[in-house]
Amino acid sequence: MSDQIKHECGIAFIRLLKPLSYYQQKYGTALYGLNKLYLLMEKQHNRGQDGAGIATIKLDMKPGSRYISRYRSMASNAVADIFEYVQNKFVDIQENTPELMQDTEWLKNNVSFIGEVLLGHLRYGTHGKNSIENCHPFLRQNNWMTRNLVIAGNFNMTNVDELLEQLYELGQHPKEKADTVTVLEKIGHFLDDENQELFDQYKKEGHDNVAITQKIAEHLDIANILRRSAKTWDGGYSICGMVGNGDSFIMRDPAGIRPAYYYYDDEIVVAASERPALQTAFNIQYKDVKEIDPGHALIIKKNGEVSMEQFREPTERLSCSFERIYFSKGSDVEIYRERKQLGRLLSDKILKAVNYDLKNTVFSFIPNTAEVAFFGMVDGVQRYVRNLQKETLLHKKEQLNDEQLDELLSLAPRVEKLAVKDVKLRTFITQDADRSEMVAHVYDTTYGIINNHQDTLVALDDSIVRGTTLKQSIIKIVDRLHPKKIIIVSSAPQIRYPDCYGIDMSRMGQFVAFDAAIQLLTERGMWQVIEDVYTKCKASLLLPKEEIVNHVKDIYKPFTPEEISAKIAQIITPKGTVAEVEVIYQSLENLHEACPKNKGDWYFSGNYPTPGGNKVVNKAFVNWKEGNNQRAY
Repeated sequence: MSDQIKHECGIAFIRLLKPLSYYQQKYGTALYGLNKLYLLMEKQHNRGQDGAGIATIKLDMKPGSRYISRYRSMASNAVADIFEYVQNKFVDIQENTPELMQDTEWLKNNVSFIGEVLLGHLRYGTHGKNSIENCHPFLRQNNWMTRNLVIAGNFNMTNVDELLEQLYELGQHPKEKADTVTVLEKIGHFLDDENQELFDQYKKEGHDNVAITQKIAEHLDIANILRRSAKTWDGGYSICGMVGNGDSFIMRDPAGIRPAYYYYDDEIVVAASERPALQTAFNIQYKDVKEIDPGHALIIKKNGEVSMEQFREPTERLSCSFERIYFSKGSDVEIYRERKQLGRLLSDKILKAVNYDLKNTVFSFIPNTAEVAFFGMVDGVQRYVRNLQKETLLHKKEQLNDEQLDELLSLAPRVEKLAVKDVKLRTFITQDADRSEMVAHVYDTTYGIINNHQDTLVALDDSIVRGTTLKQSIIKIVDRLHPKKIIIVSSAPQIRYPDCYGIDMSRMGQFVAFDAAIQLLTERGMWQVIEDVYTKCKASLLLPKEEIVNHVKDIYKPFTPEEISAKIAQIITPKGTVAEVEVIYQSLENLHEACPKNKGDWYFSGNYPTPGGNKVVNKAFVNWKEGNNQRAY
């Protein structure tokens, strides 16, 4: 998208099911797990540029030996920084005693991070401070092996206040108000409970403490711990966890909002936020990578048993469609096809907008992430051309002279790359006017392609959030090419409502579609609608979240999508623009047709997949009306 927003963290998990010596013999290195973790994280670097972290657990270590290692980084290239730190632990060994690099037992006993359970995380900080303390994995330490817990995830909870209150009622005193802390402490509390119940049971049976410790490690019921922990969670989440004894899990929210994929065989169990990362890192076929079922957890016991167990009743599957439009890498075969279809489904609208005048229309795209949808749009236009040629040749060929026939056969969409994102310019000048001038040059353009005041330029963007970059940079730049008309096309519908499940879109005032609706209400003397929505939203915040409905939908009700699009075109058109500007958006119906398995569309439709979403959107409106710039959850 031309407007940059933060979004979606990434997770990477590996469990080696064989002894380390097996990987040394088969793959020639004891660092097999670490190398693969590095690949999994690098292949998902699009999912986190605010920091990263890894943690590993060594199985069956003797008491007194360190078995959990963790390292986190906020370096500009955090993943490379982490693995350089890990690699440095082997430099002296490789130089002075290279034979020890073949001794997996010695390495496991003497070098950190050589473990059988590995967890990595890439962080996009949608809210809160950017500090090393906010980087996953999070660690809950205890002297009992089975009470140690490490978690990392891609998640946001809408009901942090409620979850904190529950922790207070349990007697805890969390150190900060954050969903990461509440999730860690909630799972940790019930992990402690499970440990205590098993201890009491085995003590009654007459076992000594050493034997009890071993039996607890064997019989921890991870699924039960997760059921008790997640009972009141409201949000979108994919969460990986490791217990000190080696038990591990990857859990996914009941609506499948956040993505989670996995693969396992007799050597490994691996999981990640994106399917292509698994395919590339382990050379796995598409058909062999599975999704973790919504409301279920993939559980890997210390003995290597793998199971998929339900911890919450699944709801209607409403997986995030923004993953398909923008966030996930387009190298996933399903996502690639869906993005092409999103573009293809826009072609009829676009052709109508240019009056089917392909001779005087240039097609382009803005950010690179829109490229696949652009291919689909061009396919749709070419389909129109083929049908036109076919119909004309079948029914009117006798009426064509040679020149007209040549013109018909040469008809094709004019496809050009016009807007090119330039190097990142530093806006070091402090005055607002100067900064705006610098921002205007974030994109550069290709000159000499547009026929002055004759051609229409159609530019495809994958989504439009604020419209700021369009107004401050892109439209200004392409207007210098002197097109007759500029049509900005969004492969996504209008973004009207905040997200509360992991995307940095939590404030009403940042949406150009909301701004357009408010301006229309004001211009038409319908300010009372705004006041009524405010009153309803304010009153709703006193209700249990399960009883709240989304009142902000009333802001958009008086207008057609086309009216709002027309107002958006006015808003994003900078002063002094000569060309006419039009904005075309994808429809919700076409979105669902293109992405039939991923119908989560709450930021477009206002239909939230959890009760907390309705509370968040109403609170976001109240915040906007009261001039409060804080997030709504």
